[in-house]
Amino acid sequence: MSRRDLTWIPRLLGAATAAYGAAITAKPELFLRPTRLVGDGGEPTSEQRTFTMAVGGRDLVSGLAMLTAPAGTPLRTAIAVRVGADVADLAVLGSRLPDRDAREKATMVAAGWGALCALSLLAADRPGRRLFRR
Repeated sequence: MSRRDLTWIPRLLGAATAAYGAAITAKPELFLRPTRLVGDGGEPTSEQRTFTMAVGGRDLVSGLAMLTAPAGTPLRTAIAVRVGADVADLAVLGSRLPDRDAREKATMVAAGWGALCALSLLAADRPGRRLFRR
C-alpha cells in the first residue's frame, strides 16, 4: 500500500520560511523590534540592518530550497540545513539577546520552528518510500 505524497508539508514550511526571510530583508524592523535589538521608537543602525539582511537572506534561500528540492535526499538535505539554522538561532539568540523576555521568545520560536521542520523530514520522501525502514 502506497502512502500519499506528503511533501507539501515541508514545502509549505519552506514557503513560510522564505516569505519571512524576504520580509525581514526588506524591513529589518520586523526582526529587530521583537528581539528588542531596537526599541519601539528607535531606528536600526546600519550594522543591525546588515545583520538582519544576512539572516533574512539565509532564511529566504533555505526556505526556497525546501520549496523546490526534489523529494528524497535533496529535500531531506534542505530540511536539515533549515533545522541547523534554527539550532544556531536557538543558541545565539537564546543566549545573546540583551533582553530576557526577548531571549525566551526567540528560544521558543527557534525551537518550535526547528522541531516542526525536523518533523517534516517524515514527509520528505516520494510516495511509497519510508524514511525509516524496519
